[in-house]
Amino acid sequence: MADIVRVFEVAGAPYGITVGPDGALWFTLAAQGMIGRCADGEVETFTLDPADGQPTVIVAGADDALWFTEFRGGRLGRITVRGEVTGIALDSPYGLCAGPGGWWFTELQAGQVGRRTADGEVSRVAVDGMPSMITPGPDDAVWFTLNQGNAIGRVDAELGLTTYPLPTPAAAPVGITAGPDDAVWFTEIGAGAIGRIAVDGTITEYPLPDPAARPHAIVTGPDGALWFTEWASARLGRLTTDGAVTHLPLPGTEPHGLTVDPRGHLWIAMESGALVEVSP
Repeated sequence: MADIVRVFEVAGAPYGITVGPDGALWFTLAAQGMIGRCADGEVETFTLDPADGQPTVIVAGADDALWFTEFRGGRLGRITVRGEVTGIALDSPYGLCAGPGGWWFTELQAGQVGRRTADGEVSRVAVDGMPSMITPGPDDAVWFTLNQGNAIGRVDAELGLTTYPLPTPAAAPVGITAGPDDAVWFTEIGAGAIGRIAVDGTITEYPLPDPAARPHAIVTGPDGALWFTEWASARLGRLTTDGAVTHLPLPGTEPHGLTVDPRGHLWIAMESGALVEVSP
């Protein structure tokens, strides 16, 4: 299916990961309150102040910087490629993505989805059910998982909200991504399945061979398939758009975030203390 290319050990528990505007890998160390950078095999870290904010999701911006959420610290943070940190206060931010009109974020405990425009204006829409990860869709809207609401949500550029209940009870969706097929794909950590939702709201679920695998994050790969981490089974999964599933065992435990680099390789953040490079 795929091959492990390299493993970089990290002193901490990597959670979210992305490729920065400088071509380096940037990642969050949630338990340590740090942002990490890995380039040319060298890892450096930047300690946040305060250090107990629990940085989670990190995304590359178009402004020579990285943006990240601090769930416990209540902040939307920004770190330049030189390590300079600024931020604004939010309420329990978790998911983050660039979307129509600015940065979009979820406020997990507050039950809100918000947008920050380029001029700093913040607007929100209330939504029940612990909004979690969020992604731009193929339809000029953002889509997000409602982890405790057992649903997928959609907010358009005018802050119009629609929610779509999932067929499987207690599916607890978490990760979400725009797919290769004009649809949105997501993980069901509670049901051990991967889901697909079309822009018309039609939902299809693909049960995994191990219902206790606890799929977490998901991205579209360079090969037109969906790649996802299995937190409980410590595996990388691959799902084709017609439902075929394969797996790759990963070194270490608790894989969380994953991203695709410019060469088409996947990188996985292992909370056991490593970054793993995989060639598809």
